[in-house]
Amino acid sequence: MASQTYQLFCIGNPLLDVQVTNGEELLKKYDLKANDAILAEEKHMSIYDELVKDYKVTYVAGGASQNAARGAAYVLPPNSVVYTGCVGDDNLADQLRAANKREGLQEVYLVKPGERTGACAVVLTGHDRSLVTTLRAAEKFEQSHLSSPTVAPLVDAAKVFYVEGFFLTHGTSVVLELSQKASAASKVFAMNFSAPFIPQFFGTQLQSVLPYCDIIIGNETEAEAYAAANGLPDTKDLAAIAKAVAIFPKSNKSRPRVVVFTHGAESTTLVSSAEPDSPKVFKVGAIDKELIVDTNGAGDAFAGGFLGAYVAGKSLDECVEVGHKMGAMNIQLVGPQYLWPKVSVL
Repeated sequence: MASQTYQLFCIGNPLLDVQVTNGEELLKKYDLKANDAILAEEKHMSIYDELVKDYKVTYVAGGASQNAARGAAYVLPPNSVVYTGCVGDDNLADQLRAANKREGLQEVYLVKPGERTGACAVVLTGHDRSLVTTLRAAEKFEQSHLSSPTVAPLVDAAKVFYVEGFFLTHGTSVVLELSQKASAASKVFAMNFSAPFIPQFFGTQLQSVLPYCDIIIGNETEAEAYAAANGLPDTKDLAAIAKAVAIFPKSNKSRPRVVVFTHGAESTTLVSSAEPDSPKVFKVGAIDKELIVDTNGAGDAFAGGFLGAYVAGKSLDECVEVGHKMGAMNIQLVGPQYLWPKVSVL
């Protein structure tokens, strides 16, 4: 392990998804939106026990960055991707390790004895998913873990870094350390907006990290939230919003910033700061509605496919197409999972 290095280093909140279908009553009871992602408040805390007690539950390895890391590992050769985050010493963490191992993702968790691993209630209604997260151990990540004897060599050796926006709710100093280090070394730092509430309520943290980001990924609702939070004139024009993010001041000017906004089955928009007025729009291949199981993890699967292809040296157009393939694979399975045995998507 000591001598093994990885091209892609990912960091985020490791969570176990607790997934249920036909959750219309849960949306009403807990005041949830059908297609949203939130951090659990006190009023939501009983939902986790209620799911287990009253519904047929599926447990799936989750956590946005961890899902994407598993997706990238699926695309790439063995020993290409490593992931870190904080977990408890419990069976939930063991389930995450087993899922990572299957996809070929190496993890270097910070383990907090006595803490519970984070969980995400996934309430499915039709093809929509509402995510309610209790971070537990995940928000206990310590910055010193990055400089530990196990992790420091992996950070130094990585060529590309990826973080979920969710991590900014508690770990902005960690993200700043990694992103500044990457920028100074002319390595690639990628971040996902992750949810509308990140640009809405953690805008200061987001703006502090943005100068060091080379790749930004998000979906249409997150882009709209960014536009509204930053006073952009049109909160629905994805190309214009992507341009605004792309031309935001950048620390490492030797590499353009690339912004990618997905829009479900509609299309994906890509804007580079090298050509901010020339957005690229990619069609998404239609999938028969009968084949769609659920959309939990679809955006993470896209990000994983995109990053995997990027690390493999593919063009940006090819990265988007691989992202689409991984997203399409994901929505035909339960939760954030990928086909097994592996299917080549590169």
